[in-house]
Amino acid sequence: MLPLLRYIHGLSTGRIILWCYAIWYVVNVAFHFDPLPRIWLTSLGLSGIIGVALIISTRPGGGQKTALDPWVTFRLFLMPFCVSSFAALVKDAGYVLIFPPSLRENLTGLAAIAAFLLLVLVIRKALPQAAKGTP
Repeated sequence: MLPLLRYIHGLSTGRIILWCYAIWYVVNVAFHFDPLPRIWLTSLGLSGIIGVALIISTRPGGGQKTALDPWVTFRLFLMPFCVSSFAALVKDAGYVLIFPPSLRENLTGLAAIAAFLLLVLVIRKALPQAAKGTP
């Protein structure tokens, strides 16, 4: 458990934002999940095509090769998957931008994000004390 606490404690602002995006995605997918393989296979295919393009676009010119962090590579494929599956799932569901028409769905997503942000805050306040061995 301590590695997870250290990971959360060390999250940059950018990574916290990415986790909030992921939480919003998961909450909305939970409300609008469709088990039809077509949506998921299409999203997987788009993820592969766009992920490869993103990898190519992150490479420096001139033939220089630099290794990308495995998690960065994973995210470059995950993000197109999430975007395409989100768009397919909420099509014709009355969304305004990324916000569902239901107050319940919006509040659930906001509550989940708030709980995550609170967890980050609590761990950041508590972890330095825990690392020193004091309660």
